Amino acid sequence: MANISAQLVKELREMTGAKMMDCKKALVETEGDLDKAVEFLREKGLADAAKKSGRVAAEGVVKTYIAADKKSGAVLEFNCETDFVALNEEFAGFADKLAKMVTETSVTTVEELLNEKFEGDSTTSESLKALIAKLGENMTVRRFTKFSVEKGIVNSYIHGGGRIGVLVEVSCEKASEVLDEVGKEVCMQIAAANPLFLSKDQVDTESMEKEKEIYRVQALNEGKPENIVEKMVMGRIQKYFKEVCLLEQLWVKDGDKSINKFLEEKSKEVGSPITVTKFVRYERGEGIEVEKVDFAEEVARQMGK
Repeated sequence: MANISAQLVKELREMTGAKMMDCKKALVETEGDLDKAVEFLREKGLADAAKKSGRVAAEGVVKTYIAADKKSGAVLEFNCETDFVALNEEFAGFADKLAKMVTETSVTTVEELLNEKFEGDSTTSESLKALIAKLGENMTVRRFTKFSVEKGIVNSYIHGGGRIGVLVEVSCEKASEVLDEVGKEVCMQIAAANPLFLSKDQVDTESMEKEKEIYRVQALNEGKPENIVEKMVMGRIQKYFKEVCLLEQLWVKDGDKSINKFLEEKSKEVGSPITVTKFVRYERGEGIEVEKVDFAEEVARQMGK
């Protein structure tokens, strides 16, 4: 067996980022050949990553990236298994690179992103598997959205250290620093108030009819006469719009005005109509089902009790 020095182990660790004992084992297996040891660890890392791929990754981070000219940007959710890894600098750095890649390349799906070159000759998928092997948790690129605009800006906001990420597209014929202010304010509104739609005309028929039926039954249960039920339903629908439509919502910074009114005032300031044309809000882990484990029960079962 080759004599494996501590310096050689250290060198391999610096090259691969793998654990010290794994580096030593790789060098023993390859009789001290550094190149073969790197290959050995990569192969082992890929195998480990495959084993971890079945574990639920509901933690992680939401990241955004805005181009220097503010004409394009992206929001991306990158998941892992624990908040401990979510706070890791390498994990966060990887997420930052992914958001930038989405903005600067033509990728439109997660699959395309995973096949894109990440660093050197390695694809995103290969680099991700290496990170999984190094940090010891399953990780997934769950989703992303990107916007681009010719006249206006794209802006973003991250809340709660990456728990919520918002991306907004603001359109205007005139260039103005006011657009950046509007973008930031609208992003914070979306993060706080979680609108489901941009405007009333975007509320789908199914959602509308469902709400109407709920309000109709409520009114009848309250003993209201049939002839005024429909008026009550329409009144409550208007209240529903103010809850779920961004432009109808009351501004969280000034409850006396709606977002529509805020945009009107800023449009006058710029001398050209300012409109919010698109938005997306990601909340980390939303919709992911996480199995709840009773650890006391699990331990008792393993001990045969």
